[in-house]
Amino acid sequence: MKRDLLSILDLSAEEISGLIAKAAKMKSELAAGVLPKSLEGKIAGLVFLKPSTRTRISFESAVFRLGGQAIFMTGQDTQISRHEPLSDMARVLDRYIDAIVVRTFAHSDVEELAKYASVPVINALTDRFHPCQVLADLLTVFEKRGSLENLTVAWIGDGNNVANSWMNAARRLGFSLNLACPPGYEPDSELFEHASRETNGKVRLITDPEQAVSNADVLYTDVWASMGQEDEAKVRIQAFQRYQINSRLLSCAPSHAMVLHCLPAHRGEEITAEVIESPRAPVFDQAENRLHLQMALLDWLIGSKEL
Repeated sequence: MKRDLLSILDLSAEEISGLIAKAAKMKSELAAGVLPKSLEGKIAGLVFLKPSTRTRISFESAVFRLGGQAIFMTGQDTQISRHEPLSDMARVLDRYIDAIVVRTFAHSDVEELAKYASVPVINALTDRFHPCQVLADLLTVFEKRGSLENLTVAWIGDGNNVANSWMNAARRLGFSLNLACPPGYEPDSELFEHASRETNGKVRLITDPEQAVSNADVLYTDVWASMGQEDEAKVRIQAFQRYQINSRLLSCAPSHAMVLHCLPAHRGEEITAEVIESPRAPVFDQAENRLHLQMALLDWLIGSKEL
């Protein structure tokens, strides 16, 4: 039976832990030059309707490093641009390739592709969720902290698709998540209610960013205006002024706290150059881990199929 990854809720806690362990193992194998070519003879199709740097290159590199082949397609490279139904596209692509990796706007697009495709569909970002990003983030936290036990994460800024995926991760793993968002920019209310209830109140909305970071092991932020929100940028800059991760806010967090950012970063807006360039912000290790987590994910779904 095929498996899809449309959101972190498609995984059990045990599967998340297994992916993190597999990714760490494959990272070591890659460094040692003994990475198994478990995707030899496999082809992954990357259908990207949104531009990308890290997601595209990390997925392509993951496929190539495991001995497979990747085919990259934009909307203009396919009949999507001429309004071919996604249900038809799914049933054509699955005759040619072994997995479909999709980066798009509407989350319903990946749901429809997964419904009709007989091969695994992986969500490489929608407006609602970004599961691969947060799984790689959890790998980074595990590496730097040594454990995900008794973890507290402070999300500072826009309640966007990455924030939604952090809430889903908290639902599965049971860690504490403090969400500090300006009024009107909170994450999805239904997702928040589920996350708060299922974690017995460990997922919380906190207006004051200083309070949100006071007990945090991880401070996390993202751009204030995501792709498709460029026309809101000026309004958002005004609304988010208190929600910048800077040296003052970092001083309110425990001394061991690290700072993560999924990149690209707008230095001087959601985070200062001083903080993102400091030793407390392993953001480039975090970006590298996209490769290793996605190698583990692809190996599990279409390679060895083992965790």
